[in-house]
Amino acid sequence: MTVEKENLDPKAASVAEQAPAGIPTASPSGELEEIVLSINRCAKVVKGGRNFSFGALVVVGDRNGKVGYGYGKANEVADAIRKGNEAARKNLIKVPRRGTTVPHTVFEKFRGSKVMIRPASEGTGLIAGGTMRAVLSLAGVVDVLAKSLGSSNPANVVKATFKAIEAMRSKREILNKRGLEKF
Repeated sequence: MTVEKENLDPKAASVAEQAPAGIPTASPSGELEEIVLSINRCAKVVKGGRNFSFGALVVVGDRNGKVGYGYGKANEVADAIRKGNEAARKNLIKVPRRGTTVPHTVFEKFRGSKVMIRPASEGTGLIAGGTMRAVLSLAGVVDVLAKSLGSSNPANVVKATFKAIEAMRSKREILNKRGLEKF
């Protein structure tokens, strides 16, 4: 028994029912948007041929400070996306923001992927690579300078980005921790 893994181009003809990666699709509830970042196809070779299964990395967010990610696996692409969407909705986190940017610089890594997120002045825009751009855009961050270093594996970049977001602290959180709540 051999297992082969390959990364599918989201625009491939074999996955025609799937929207292209990076294009936001409105969710049924209307408040959270989703973006499918990657679709992986896995082929298991058995006596009768190959059995294919799919994995989908999905990011959801409300563009107002809440974002989450999920990975769904199934035998059909649409089911994998649905499962990833459900997992992402259960994994929502709050993103600390200062105006339209992030409160401070953060450098985090997850396995082979490293990310750096820096605040930017108003009007700079969202300067980030593919997967980080999707996460920060759905989080509602408008002005930021971000760089992805090391491995470009979408799953690891997303996890490193979420680790960086969780490491951020707002001014209010720091003052509360120091006991200076009135400032």
